[in-house]
Amino acid sequence: MFRTSLHVILAATAGLLVSPPSPAAATGVLLSPASPAAAAGALPSSTNPAASAVALLSPASPAATAGALPSFTSPAAAEDVIPKNAQHFVISSVAAKQGDSWRWTAADGTRHNRESMTMRGMSWEWRFEGRADGSGVPAMMKVTGTIPTGNVEETFTTNNGEAKWRSPVDEGSAPAAGRFYSANSGPIESTAWLLEQLIASPSRQIDLLPSGTARAEHLGNLVVGTGATRQTIDLWTLTGLNATPQLFWTDQQRRFFSMTAYGYLTWLPEAYVGEANKMQAFSAAASRKKSMELAKTLARKPATPVAFTHVRMFDADNLQFLDDQTVIVSNQTIAAVGNAATTTIPPRAEIIDSRGMTLTPGLWDAHKHASDDYSGIQSLAFGVTSIRDPGNDDKKSVDRRTRRAAGELLFPHMYLSSMIDGKGPYTAQIANVATSEEEAIAHVRRAKANDFDGVKIYGSFDPRWLPATIAEAHKLGLHVHGHLPVGLRPMDVIKAGYDEITHINWLIMQGMPEDVVKHSNSILRVEGPGRYAKDLDLDSPAFKELIGTMAAKRIYADPTMVVFEGLIATEQGEFSTAAIPYLGTMPTSTERALRIGGLKVPNGLTRADYRASWQKMIELLGRLHRAGVPIVAGTDSTGFELVHELEIYQQAGFTPAEALATATIVPARLVGQNARTGSIKVGKVADLLLVEGNPSVRIGDLRHTRIVMLEGLLLNADELRTQAGFTGRPK
Repeated sequence: MFRTSLHVILAATAGLLVSPPSPAAATGVLLSPASPAAAAGALPSSTNPAASAVALLSPASPAATAGALPSFTSPAAAEDVIPKNAQHFVISSVAAKQGDSWRWTAADGTRHNRESMTMRGMSWEWRFEGRADGSGVPAMMKVTGTIPTGNVEETFTTNNGEAKWRSPVDEGSAPAAGRFYSANSGPIESTAWLLEQLIASPSRQIDLLPSGTARAEHLGNLVVGTGATRQTIDLWTLTGLNATPQLFWTDQQRRFFSMTAYGYLTWLPEAYVGEANKMQAFSAAASRKKSMELAKTLARKPATPVAFTHVRMFDADNLQFLDDQTVIVSNQTIAAVGNAATTTIPPRAEIIDSRGMTLTPGLWDAHKHASDDYSGIQSLAFGVTSIRDPGNDDKKSVDRRTRRAAGELLFPHMYLSSMIDGKGPYTAQIANVATSEEEAIAHVRRAKANDFDGVKIYGSFDPRWLPATIAEAHKLGLHVHGHLPVGLRPMDVIKAGYDEITHINWLIMQGMPEDVVKHSNSILRVEGPGRYAKDLDLDSPAFKELIGTMAAKRIYADPTMVVFEGLIATEQGEFSTAAIPYLGTMPTSTERALRIGGLKVPNGLTRADYRASWQKMIELLGRLHRAGVPIVAGTDSTGFELVHELEIYQQAGFTPAEALATATIVPARLVGQNARTGSIKVGKVADLLLVEGNPSVRIGDLRHTRIVMLEGLLLNADELRTQAGFTGRPK
């Protein structure tokens, strides 16, 4: 459905703003150019930056805000005019209004939806139409339009009880049998209709096509509006469509009213935009109750010490795997580590025979935007006991951290950064927006007041504000990292005081043509490296200076390689390599979204060219590692991609132990917590992962999580997977 496909697209733009609510947001989907010039491979002229930026990624058409959307394939036609009685929804994020959506039903019963949306310069201009059969489920659906991946067309029809569908990623047929077709993409109507039909069902469930079952549960009601707009709306939870539950609202006629996706993007009727905070507070309270229940049922506090016996253990401090070890945990800490033959097990200890298994420190996802409470359970299912959230809705992050500390939320340890961006068409949706140097410094001080660990600078940040902003952050003891403000190269921000550079594309930007750098907060941050990286000379003085400086100053790199493998190396229609072990264990709608594939190759280039650029990125990573630049592993997505991130590190020349260190002890050092966690050592907190297999030989065995220990609490990985929306173990 729309939320799944949209988030996959956002994830693929590097860096993603929020972590997805389901594995649907894997980083395999890429953005094709948003303008004919970009599609042809043309770069903007450096002589007219303003005009070039408009040509590259123009915002939503002014016609859309006036009530008429542009035609998708031909000059404006009568059917593209929005009727006066259409219901108008405002699409907004934490940072700004992002677009408009209009829904209406024609006299013949056909449902219509027109949607116009712009985010970070990327545009969605699409429409929906559909008609129901006698039971209310779709007899016909059609989605058309232009989105960042290019033109989209999806159709669904029924005839004599037989349903047929064709989408950009698949086609098929099956008996209709009253089932509701779950569109692969489309504006909000494709989901709103399903939700209305779902809650009209006495059982509050409905079978889906191509497969699956959607269910709704009522969570409460709330009065919104005043005077003529006053009404009672109902909050529901939707399960079965994506891997984890989603919240939505219906009005007093049980029609679709509102929905929030990814924790930051909301559809709300125009007359009720001012009620957003009130609704958010109510839904947050409802979610907290469920989170408290899961915290109690999924985590078990052992009554006695726990002994992992005869286990292969990863010694992160010394980068080695030790055979036949015993590790004893008492309360929340590691009490003993040693050879199984000589380590004394306390009386009445709970013994976990770990023959054939490997015990590692709990993993770190060093780039994980937490979207909701369930994202913590997802991370834990993958063995991740610590996340570094490099930018989110600050209030929600503080709330999660507070509830976690109180034992009301099952979540990994959180190390938080506050995202700061400038104002413009490419502003990050969840950023704290600064319009002056004074505002930027105020955001830094607020991050410190919130007890955050760092600040993340984004692409539309005014480069002139960097010196004072970074100086204030360092004075307050905050880590500074992020994207490159538009017009700058990595050496520029290192000289300005960055402690870390996020994403491999920003490191490769050192060698990009000036026309790419001048517009690097647009889609060129991806398309430029895709086009030009293959031809870079990594032995050039510019790259030697970059690598040498990063190594000498211990400037960290957070490359999120899995994002760019999907963007650059994955053919359209292919599953991302990171997702393949999990296929068959996720909802059908999720797996369909994962097939969208990679960035459309511009005219004049081939996929082989893009893959050559991808190989150059791997080569750069290897050179950074060999020079001694500290690397931390992050996914910028759901988190199941983390192990494949480490597999890519092996391709770059890391040993299995070196790769695993990037997801254990190295990120612990980055945030200054290596004396407390990050390795298996007496006195450290008991954050541990037991996996079946031998990652010293096959690092992919880290996917086979069996037991997760979080501060001494025992968690069953299979139970975590079930709550995270998986139907079984990965292959």
